[in-house]
Amino acid sequence: MFFKNDGDAKGLKRKVVPLLPLRDIIVFPHMVSQLFVGRERSINALDAAMAQQKEIFLAAQKNAKTNEPSPEDIYAFGTLGTVMQLLRLPDGTVKVLVEGKRRARTKKFVQTDEFFLVEVEELAEEPAGEAQRVEIEALMRSVQSAFEMYVKLNKKVQPEVLMSVQMIDEAARLSDTIIANLPTVKLTDRQALLEMEEPRARLERLHELMQGEVEILQVEKKIRSRVKKQMEKTQKEYYLNEQMNAIQKELGGGERDEFKNEIAEIEEQLKQKKLSEEAQAKVKKELKKLKMMHPTSAEATVVRNYIDWILSLPWESKTPENFDLELAEQILDEDHYGLKKIKERILEYLAVQALTKKLKGPVLCFVGPPGVGKTSLAKSIARSTGRKFGRLALGGVRDEAEIRGHRRTYIGAMPGKLIQSLKKVGSNNPVILLDEVDKMSSDFRGDPAAALLEVLDSEQNHSFNDHYLDLDYDLSDVMFITTANTLSGIPVPLQDRMEVIQLSGYTEFEKMNIAVKYLLPRQKKECGLDDVPLTVTDSALRTVVHHYTREAGVRSLEREVASICRKVARKVVAQGKETPIEVTAKDVPVFLGVPKYRVGKKEENDEIGLTNGLSVTSNGGGELLACEVAVVPGKGKLVITGLLEKGMEESAQAAMSYVRSRAAVLGLEPDFYQKVDVHVHFPEFIRKDGPSAGVTMATSLASALTKIPVKKDLAMTGELTLRGRVMPIGGLKEKLLAAHRSGITTVVVPRENRKDLREVPRRVLKATRIVLVEHMDEVLREALCYPDPDSVFGPRRESMEYKDGELVVLPAQAGRLPIKPVGPSETPHATGNA
Repeated sequence: MFFKNDGDAKGLKRKVVPLLPLRDIIVFPHMVSQLFVGRERSINALDAAMAQQKEIFLAAQKNAKTNEPSPEDIYAFGTLGTVMQLLRLPDGTVKVLVEGKRRARTKKFVQTDEFFLVEVEELAEEPAGEAQRVEIEALMRSVQSAFEMYVKLNKKVQPEVLMSVQMIDEAARLSDTIIANLPTVKLTDRQALLEMEEPRARLERLHELMQGEVEILQVEKKIRSRVKKQMEKTQKEYYLNEQMNAIQKELGGGERDEFKNEIAEIEEQLKQKKLSEEAQAKVKKELKKLKMMHPTSAEATVVRNYIDWILSLPWESKTPENFDLELAEQILDEDHYGLKKIKERILEYLAVQALTKKLKGPVLCFVGPPGVGKTSLAKSIARSTGRKFGRLALGGVRDEAEIRGHRRTYIGAMPGKLIQSLKKVGSNNPVILLDEVDKMSSDFRGDPAAALLEVLDSEQNHSFNDHYLDLDYDLSDVMFITTANTLSGIPVPLQDRMEVIQLSGYTEFEKMNIAVKYLLPRQKKECGLDDVPLTVTDSALRTVVHHYTREAGVRSLEREVASICRKVARKVVAQGKETPIEVTAKDVPVFLGVPKYRVGKKEENDEIGLTNGLSVTSNGGGELLACEVAVVPGKGKLVITGLLEKGMEESAQAAMSYVRSRAAVLGLEPDFYQKVDVHVHFPEFIRKDGPSAGVTMATSLASALTKIPVKKDLAMTGELTLRGRVMPIGGLKEKLLAAHRSGITTVVVPRENRKDLREVPRRVLKATRIVLVEHMDEVLREALCYPDPDSVFGPRRESMEYKDGELVVLPAQAGRLPIKPVGPSETPHATGNA
């Protein structure tokens, strides 16, 4: 039986009633709510209430997820209500209808075992004073107006509720009725309103809550309106597209179906392809335009081709690289003989790549004469690094669009050759060979060399923009290799972006090795002579090199070897494969005909006015260059002939001035040049240029004027100044090889070229005496056949020469200041064939 207390000191009524904990709901006074009760303790509380006067205390849980709440888990403030109706459902739950009567507060928990039995204290509504009535009336009107706006925006509230609210004239009941019909207000805010005893404060808080809810509902309305418009637009587009599809189907259904399949295929490719964000957005935009076009329209074809190009490029596709240095070195040695510097550079690149795992692709430029293996070397680099290989032939290219592509506004527009090559190789990190980069030219359509500036700059090519694609493409992983015959045809800014590696012409020994190891086996295979006992002797190959080719590379040599193999193949067909065939030097003219070239040879005797010079030909090889001087009576005229460029003519004049300045030493009259005409001539009808024949012409002039012969087994090279200094020259390796080939035993070279002897093969250094000179007097002392040179030039200076491959320093004779001695560490280390 429940206890009842009619009041306390303050006149507040107290009662002991069962407590029903509520989850996610608060029952306010004057509010009728339907509840579903399933917890055993809550059902017991209802049964206890029904057994008495049906009064029950309704209080909310602080956490709705708590299944067995304790007194601390229940709010102290709640609503004292009555059970209007109770219905037990088959599943054991109870459906109950309750009505809130008055606010109340828990004073203490009397029982907590079977159900909560609490002693509650009813809260009296404080009457408003005369001063507050006007303010409360204004608040009530504001709240009713705000609720009216809320009902208009929230369609879930029935219009009848608004009518009933407008008829309420009590502040407390108005606030309780309105908050009961605001389902969007948070539970904590509802509880706070329930706990407020003063009606005026309750109305103010309710007005704030309603203003916030109205603002939210207004924003939601705007969003719904915007979404509705978008949906209407989408539905309209769908409807129009369906109509268009129906019309197209009537006109030509097959084409449209094929077009749909093609678009579906493109969309599938787009999902699977890894593109940059910019490229993906571009494809989606173009695909949207394509869907609106007729399949047979010209514009649709342009858009379709553009999308195909983007999807076919290897945006993120890379081939795994080989970081095995031993394997890479083996591959490079298999494909090419020599080329030590270039092979070292490639192995260095691979070593750095193996350590860092990320390296901007180097830009190498191979410069050298035709046929030395520049293009084939690029293929070997691709094979040794494990990359794919692409080649762009730039010879004769004069249009900037060949590199950057044409804009899509032009009919038949395509991307540039660079993008085309990337599509062809199907990899984003290939080796791209830009062949013959020095053969490009420019006209009114632009300069392709200028377009290459961005391509070959590692700081810019990560965002290369092709005119056709109009998208940034990353070229930073591409390894670019360019080839050229000369640097003169390459603009200086383009040279600055490349690492230039010079490839000199092959020496005789290198050509012999290449022929034996590469050319002959390849041509035997191509001519079907693999199983034929064919032998080509070294003397035969040497004859082919000397008398049938004149080149820096080996292209002509391979053609001549192929010609020999074809002749042998004809013999094999006639005689059978079992007969051994040997090709010797005597057989070469039978197979190849009359020799095409003669090899420069030294003279049989010492001659007056005839000196052996040394030169490097345009094809990169060295040649013995004879200089003849004839002196005839005349009036001081100097004639220079032999198809010479201006540089050589000036060198001849400098040589003549030097001889005139040394007339007294050479035993000539001071005015000898006024009584004779001098003719300087270089035989052979080939164009000649460069200053390196200065000492050669001065020696021939001195010999012709003094009537002293020049040694027949001596050759020389060096630039001459008016003061008699011998200046350094280029191409020393090729010149010494030519001298060695021609049977020359002594070569006079400038002392400053001593560093270049490192590149000369050891066997040439051992077979040739090399005299290093600083002054023209030393050249004449060595070259002219003076019985006693000291009587003419005085005591000998300190001199240096190479004998049997070793440096020999001869000290100055008495009367001469010694030149700084050379230490043993400065002896060059010869390289090449031993």
